[in-house]
Amino acid sequence: MKRFGFQNPTLVSFLLVLLLFISNCLASSQNDDVNKDSGSEYDRVPVQVPVGLVLDLGSVEGKIVRSSLSMALSDFYTVHNNYKIRVSLSVRNSHGEPLLALASGVDLLQAVGVEVIIVGSSFLETKLLAELGEKARVPVVSLNSPISSSLSRYSHLIQAAHDSSSEAKGITAFVHEFGWNSVVLVYEDDDDWRESIQLMVDHFGENEVRVRSKVGFTSSSSDELMMDRLRKVKGLGMTVFVVHLSELVATHLFQVAEKLGMMGEGFAWILTAKSMNSFHESTGDTREVMEGVVGFKSYIPKSKELQNFTLRWRKSLANDEAVGLEINRLSIAGVWAHDIAWALARAVEVTRMVNASSSTLLEAIKENRFKGLSGDFQIKDKNFLSDKFEIVNLIGSGERGVGFWNSNGSFSNRRRLSSSTRNKLETIIWPGGSAQSPNGRNSGEIKRKKLRVLVTSSNRFPRLVKVTTDPATNIVSAEGFCIDVFKASINPFNYDVEFILWRNGSNYDKLAHALYNQKDKYDAAVGDITITSNRLKYVDFTMAFTELGLGIVAPKERREKLKHNLSRFVVTVWVFAVLILTTSYTATLTSMMTVQQIRFNSNTDFVGHLSGSIIANASLTGPRLRATNTKGLNTSQDYAEALLNKTVAFIVDELPYLNVLLGEKPAQFIMVKSQCTTNGFGFMFQKGDELVHNVSTEIAKLRTEGKLGEIEKGWFENQLPYTTDDISNPITLYRFRGLFMITGLSSAFALAILVILWLRDRWKDLVNSVNVFISRLLVHFRILLARTIHPSPLDDHIGESVVQMGQGNRQ
Repeated sequence: MKRFGFQNPTLVSFLLVLLLFISNCLASSQNDDVNKDSGSEYDRVPVQVPVGLVLDLGSVEGKIVRSSLSMALSDFYTVHNNYKIRVSLSVRNSHGEPLLALASGVDLLQAVGVEVIIVGSSFLETKLLAELGEKARVPVVSLNSPISSSLSRYSHLIQAAHDSSSEAKGITAFVHEFGWNSVVLVYEDDDDWRESIQLMVDHFGENEVRVRSKVGFTSSSSDELMMDRLRKVKGLGMTVFVVHLSELVATHLFQVAEKLGMMGEGFAWILTAKSMNSFHESTGDTREVMEGVVGFKSYIPKSKELQNFTLRWRKSLANDEAVGLEINRLSIAGVWAHDIAWALARAVEVTRMVNASSSTLLEAIKENRFKGLSGDFQIKDKNFLSDKFEIVNLIGSGERGVGFWNSNGSFSNRRRLSSSTRNKLETIIWPGGSAQSPNGRNSGEIKRKKLRVLVTSSNRFPRLVKVTTDPATNIVSAEGFCIDVFKASINPFNYDVEFILWRNGSNYDKLAHALYNQKDKYDAAVGDITITSNRLKYVDFTMAFTELGLGIVAPKERREKLKHNLSRFVVTVWVFAVLILTTSYTATLTSMMTVQQIRFNSNTDFVGHLSGSIIANASLTGPRLRATNTKGLNTSQDYAEALLNKTVAFIVDELPYLNVLLGEKPAQFIMVKSQCTTNGFGFMFQKGDELVHNVSTEIAKLRTEGKLGEIEKGWFENQLPYTTDDISNPITLYRFRGLFMITGLSSAFALAILVILWLRDRWKDLVNSVNVFISRLLVHFRILLARTIHPSPLDDHIGESVVQMGQGNRQ
């Protein structure tokens, strides 16, 4: 819906003004279809409430809804002939074009002044008119459009549809009922159908039903395309299919499936409620091809009122041969249209009463409670939902009911649920006429499957991809970072991988074409393959398993060495000057010392890049770089040599290639700039292949668990570069060793001078003190020696005398 600009309120306002002019032209070419049946009998009633009806009148569904609404209003006013207010229908034909539907809505509001707009089953038309109704504060009622979270924000939108949540639970329970645990989802690749299938996919995942493959088709899909994709899922051994297609695409699909032998015994096909509700025209041979298909359809209880209305409705179409020949039965949307018409007629009457309980028409519609053709009419949370489903088995040109899925979460084989019928279904006749339910798998699924994988073979960066061929056996083997990641992510899925050499060089756009055009030969492609928008047209990519973007690598700059002593002396003086300046300019000085500036002048310097790289060439010629002198290189060794001998000033390439170079020579080169301008490397698979999602999940798991980082370190030598914009190696003490040595030596020198000066001033006192100390030490030594040889009581007196003599001599 972004293509319609809903995220931009200014654009929406402009679009509405533009469509107002278109609507004036539209009003002159389309006439209002006023309900003449109800008006002719009650000419005395002056009040008419205009209600807009926007439908694709060229479709069977549009014709059914229009006729059902008109007849329902006629019936209502026949029964309630005393009502003073009458609903008047003004019809516009959208021709199936969402913007024309929006223009019709603007015209109905401006020219007719409608108070309610009813729209058909188109999701895009519903969303556009819901946006219009929100701004105009006019209720918009949608018939059979998919319930979507993106529509929940519109407070004036009411949806009549089946309960997608109940349906998802029912189909999941049906799959479990027969012991199946995996399905193939076949869907229509259109906004209406994609939007309505997501809830079922989510519910499958939450309840252990594995969607092995999702296959999308459109109304323009050819027999060849359908055959190719069905043949592939058949080759995977899949036999259970959930089909979410319109009648036109579904009948085409089953005809192709029959040619492939997939409508025989052992296969199961389940149609969703939206698919079953869309079936109007298929009869005879078309329906016979679908023999054995099981479908979920919105449950409409049988009643005399429904039977009577259907008979009279068919008679009313008898005069219109063009319509009558196309329509076989009243559709689900036609029944809901009847009940919506009655709810509107009741609401407009209530709001005009003097003591009306509802202040607005929207509130009056929501508060309606009555018994309608579809059962009890009641709007909950802006939705009129049918949450019970009938399960039918297509037999011959008709269908046979085999049970019901009830809103309480159980199966039954009776219209009225009882304990004896709970969790029971009638016997189902499966494709091929067998009453034996398919086992959901065949022998092909039990065997280990082979995956034929093209592998890039340039060997220019062997740490990323290196391919060798055994000359004796001709078996191709591969190794490298990309290969290890692929093997780790494919390992849980039980595949035998056969590597096939890609021999057509480094133009990987051709590789994508080969994978797209030769589906019978190749299943996937791995290697140093960048995800690009052009390649996504032909193949599906897994999520990226490398860093995203481009980088620039240059040689590390060196500070020139000083050879002369006088130069060293001058620099030493300046170092001390810088030390003084740091007190005021710490931040500036730090920035100057930590950032290595590399001058980038792409107009004069040669720029190196990987030869033949489309991504690098596009970046070099882009507005950011605009390099005029470029040089193609082939290997990481070429990169290193060109940078060191100044052949190129720097290298521009994708990050995985640069990481190889930096991992090999981290001391010589540095990443000076990186930009997230590319999508990284991914693995190629065929469009719609289930392995895209599965392998992407495994890559995410490898990244979360740290295993992807371990593989990366193993191939890039555990020395991944320190990379930030224009910043070199981080600051360490070693970088400032000279400054610290000078500071330390200076401090030691000053301390030595201080000690010498102190010794000079106190030298005589110091010498005398030393002499006294030595004298006393000698006296004590002599006394100790004498006592040891001749112990005597006179020793104490002798010792004292000796001490006194020594003191006298000193004096």
